[in-house]
Parts: sequence; structure tokens; C-alpha cells
Amino acid sequence: MYTVLLVFQIIICIVLVGLVLIQKGQGADIGAVFGGGGSQTIFGARGAGNFLSHTTAVIGALFFLNSLGLAYLSDHSSSSVLSGIALPSKAPVTTSAPVGPIVAAPAQSVASTAGPVTSAASSVAAGKPPVKP
Repeated sequence: MYTVLLVFQIIICIVLVGLVLIQKGQGADIGAVFGGGGSQTIFGARGAGNFLSHTTAVIGALFFLNSLGLAYLSDHSSSSVLSGIALPSKAPVTTSAPVGPIVAAPAQSVASTAGPVTSAASSVAAGKPPVKP
């Protein structure tokens, strides 16, 4: 039902915008006094304004009532935004300890080719404490 009303709402919106764009404004009546525009109306000199204004009022009322219906259905629907989301399980989270010590391989750089730095880097990689100078 909600989807049908939503599609109907979109159709009403398009028709309402079209009706408002077709109508002429208040300032267009002054041009008809001098003979410009009276012959270009579809429904006659006065009929188009009354027909379009009444049709716009009816479509506007339908838009308003359909909006109220959509608001009522969206508020009283049983589905929720969170209904499709799986909640996490209540199982305890276990973490495993590392099996052995993590030793990073020494990076080869220009600074590691120097004398004391190389011996300190190799002693750290071998698991020995560095020698203090």
C-alpha cells in the first residue's frame, strides 16, 4: 500500500508542477488589454485561468491528503530501519596470544652500513641486547 501511495505521490507532484508552469502570472493580464495574448489561449479568453486554477486546487488537495496518508503509514508500519540488520551474537570473544616473539627484519638503508649501527642492528635481530659504547 505504501509503494502505491508513493508512486501516486510522484505522479501528483509532476502534474502539479506542470499545472503551475502552464498558468500565466498576474502581470500577464495587462498585455491582454492591448490585444496581446487573448487569441493564444486554449480554453478562450477567461476559461483557461478558471479551469487551470480549479484543477491546481484539486491536485493540491490530493497532494496534501496523499502526504498525510504516507506519513500515517510510515509512522504505523511494523518494519523498522533496523529490521534487516543482523545483530552481533552474544558469544564471548576469544583472542589468541602470539605463538612466538615477533622479530622485525632489519631494514637495509644507508645508515645501517655504518660500523656501530650495524653491530647494534645485528645484535637486536639475533635477540641479544645491544652493546653500549
